[in-house]
Amino acid sequence: MLQNMEGQKVPECTFPVREGDAWKQVTTDDIFKGKKVVVFALPGAFTPTCSSTHLPRYNELVGTFNECGVDGVYCLSVNDTFVMNEWQKDQKADKIGFIPDGCGTFSDGMGMLVDKANLGFGKRSWRYSMLVNDGVVEKMFIEPEVDGDPFEVSDADTMLSYINPQAQKPTAVTIFSKPGCGHCARAKDALEKAGLAYEEIVLGSDATSRSLAAVAGATAAPQVFINGEKIGGADELEKYLAA
Repeated sequence: MLQNMEGQKVPECTFPVREGDAWKQVTTDDIFKGKKVVVFALPGAFTPTCSSTHLPRYNELVGTFNECGVDGVYCLSVNDTFVMNEWQKDQKADKIGFIPDGCGTFSDGMGMLVDKANLGFGKRSWRYSMLVNDGVVEKMFIEPEVDGDPFEVSDADTMLSYINPQAQKPTAVTIFSKPGCGHCARAKDALEKAGLAYEEIVLGSDATSRSLAAVAGATAAPQVFINGEKIGGADELEKYLAA
């Protein structure tokens, strides 16, 4: 039975963190004391659900969490600091703090350390999220204890809805582009001037023209989507933004 720690203090421990060429000892006080913090814990860096959904959505919403009074958003996994540092770079998640619970000390103290030996992982954290106020757990969203790796309640949107159901989420923008494309550069420039952050899918490395045709019904780049709506190319985007 996994332990719900709501109303209790987080366990005290120290995380060895590598910053550049030097070691730094980060304590739980450094992370939680006098702050309102969101933590989402997951089984492992570079794993499928963690890399494709769990971390990316928190990364998208970190600014919204800050606007709602959250001082920091942290990702925790039972991985060493070198792995966590590389995953942070890979995910371009520099606004999220990464907690390398390499020995599982914090996860064990939270009652969330589980055995994933059947996957060759050894001891790892169960997937959950929590809101911590000055070191005390206010709310936990713990994934159900079923086989596999459930991902139903520890997501960023569920946590944000708990903190502020009326929070204004950022506009979701995706642009399909290709290297050396002047119209693509014009579209990206228009989005940046409009203050719209975007996800870029580059043809040739992230997707193919066949993929673009399947999604957009067109093979010419750029193709821009905003909140799931197809806008089109650079000309259509400029008209959309002007309106």
